[in-house]
Amino acid sequence: MHAFRYTYTFLFFLLMMLPQVLQAQELYSGHVLSAQTEQPLQGVTVTASSGEQGISNENGYFSLATATAPARLVFSYIGYKTEIITNPGAGQELRVLLQPGAASLQEVVITGYETNRPLLQTAGAVSIIEREVIERFDESSIVRAVNTVPGVRMEERAPSSYRISIRGSSLRSPYGIRNVKLYYDGIPFTEANGTTALNLMDAANIGSIEVLKGPTGSIYGAGTGGTVLLEPRRAADGEQSLEVGAMTGSFGLRRYTATARVGGEKSSILVQYARQEYDGHRQQSAVDREVLLLSSEFKPSDKRTISANLVYSDLYYELPGGLTQEQYEQDPSQARGGMFGSVAQNASMNQEGVNVGLKQAYRFSEQFRNTTSVYGLHRFRNHPFNTDYERNTNQEMGGRTSFAYDAQLGSIGTTVTAGGEFQRGFEAARTYDNNGGTPGDLRTDDEVVAKSGFAFAQAEFELPADFIATAALSLNDTRYEITRLHQAGSGSYRYNRDFESVLSPRVALLKQLTEEVSIHASVSSGFSPPTEEEILTSDGQLNEELEAEKGTNYEAGVRGFGLNGRLSFDLVAYYFRLKETIVSRQDVSSVAVFRNVGSTNQKGIETSIGYTLVDEPTQQLSLLKVWTSYTFSHFRFDEYQQDENDYSGNELTGVAPHTATAGLDLNTRFGLYLHLTANYSDEVPLNDENTIYADNYLVAGARLGVKKRLGQHFGLEVFSGVDNVTDKKYSLGNDLNAFGGRFFQPAPGRNYYGGLSLKYTL
Repeated sequence: MHAFRYTYTFLFFLLMMLPQVLQAQELYSGHVLSAQTEQPLQGVTVTASSGEQGISNENGYFSLATATAPARLVFSYIGYKTEIITNPGAGQELRVLLQPGAASLQEVVITGYETNRPLLQTAGAVSIIEREVIERFDESSIVRAVNTVPGVRMEERAPSSYRISIRGSSLRSPYGIRNVKLYYDGIPFTEANGTTALNLMDAANIGSIEVLKGPTGSIYGAGTGGTVLLEPRRAADGEQSLEVGAMTGSFGLRRYTATARVGGEKSSILVQYARQEYDGHRQQSAVDREVLLLSSEFKPSDKRTISANLVYSDLYYELPGGLTQEQYEQDPSQARGGMFGSVAQNASMNQEGVNVGLKQAYRFSEQFRNTTSVYGLHRFRNHPFNTDYERNTNQEMGGRTSFAYDAQLGSIGTTVTAGGEFQRGFEAARTYDNNGGTPGDLRTDDEVVAKSGFAFAQAEFELPADFIATAALSLNDTRYEITRLHQAGSGSYRYNRDFESVLSPRVALLKQLTEEVSIHASVSSGFSPPTEEEILTSDGQLNEELEAEKGTNYEAGVRGFGLNGRLSFDLVAYYFRLKETIVSRQDVSSVAVFRNVGSTNQKGIETSIGYTLVDEPTQQLSLLKVWTSYTFSHFRFDEYQQDENDYSGNELTGVAPHTATAGLDLNTRFGLYLHLTANYSDEVPLNDENTIYADNYLVAGARLGVKKRLGQHFGLEVFSGVDNVTDKKYSLGNDLNAFGGRFFQPAPGRNYYGGLSLKYTL
């Protein structure tokens, strides 16, 4: 409790110390309407090139104050083409007409590189997952939504046990999320020790997702995998509503949500509660999760915006364990058996945590602005495993600040951004014997301090002939301090590991060929130190020889639109060379151990294409579009010698050479909708020797529903769906290099769900 009090005092003090300067403001207001019906559009995002944002209310009205006259206002709304107004006039009512069109999904404003530009003007491989994509599935998890974008692979080894891979192998992630940095509302969600407890969050908490692929250390610090930016749900300007929802499905799925929203010109508050229960499609695979979200945003003055978020979660899920090929073929619903079986040892995870974050955006002058965030978290983990029992407590605090300055170098518009980030975490970690699901004798007792930080700088230049050039650099540092208070059979000791500070540069160049097509290229390097769980394994052993990964990425791409906006496309090719690659193997006790193995070569192509066949909001069939994404991965071990075995040239473990997702979306004017989705994965090597493979698979699903207005105040949605409609038997989230041949984690067979939501708007 004392640590919490100090954390909150620090957060409050740091916010109060932010500079406060009065500046003149420019005001832009008006109405946003549908170009075809001239009806007001609620929820349109209005973004100024100077960084400020606003949202239109139920009457389509928006009001946006800026400290300086922006070069452009960007109006973006799902289902409509993005509209950009250059050099808008302040003080006059604007009338903005948005044309319907699926292209807006690819033309949203990108915040990931802190430039607030449309995707067409962003030099980098970026994928966007909007709220509508998350809602096209059942929301019991975000796995299927994330897997709609190319170059990204998300898996569930067990329900609520997430693993994410971006342009790389899952070798470092036998469980959990590593080598991928996550932020929630611009605030670090990945902890100082390099791990991310994304399963503490519910899919309903997320408004949208930006995925930055490849090394992004120049802005987001250490990491060779990529960065995921999660935006929270917000109440729209002028919205006052209450919404409740319920869903039920196969294998005992039960889900309940309740949301309250109050949005005004100066404030926005959203409170949401979600409860999910699941009996499990296998033995020992049940889930029980409760999540409370408080998402708020305040504008105490025209120059300042403050947001505050709180996520409290209580999560329990069971771990069925991996199966051998014979067990998988015989009965995929069984759990790992034997003396140390999952049922006998109650293999499970019980986590309770709270994350609190505060962020302030502040403008000092017409050219100078700052964004600063601070956060604190507390997490408790109670984890009986097949061969041991872990009890951990984490407390952490940290912050991030970023300063941006707009300048004019002759005829060249320039934006310089600089800042830093620091995280400090403390963990009390204990391991015990597992006696049938209860802790036995104490094995190890450790105190771990993790410190991670970096400083960064970036310059962006608007060059003649529609070129945009970017140069960025960061200096990263990570340190672990481990104090062993107890170890069975030996005494206590201290172990410190300070990874050498590393510079991570990035340079990028974009050329906008036309108003609808642009090309881009970039070179970036990444640095990824081992996580605490890789240095201090779950059986309490210290891995003192592990080194950080380092890699360089080269990429080039083209994106744009065609056929009067009905066609959207995005194509990226890349080559990534990774040195000191970290891989994992299971020992005889099923504990993951980690080693550096030379280098890997990773070459790939990522594509996404969408085509709108029908886009007539006033007709009975108002929207019909098809889309697909495809990923080609040619990943190989370049140099890999293990004892007497040479695996150089082998396929990288855990990576499918080909993956693809395709979908069809249909909407009608009276509210009926249909979403069809199919997902394909090529066979996957499950061990470094390339002697065992998971079979390829093709699974499909559908969701059918209707949304209707009931009078002036009520809105109703009723829906039903099916996943894995062909009842395909496949493994998702395989255990790589598993001891005893326990590679396979069976996914659910054919399953159904249905539910409804009722919304009352004041």
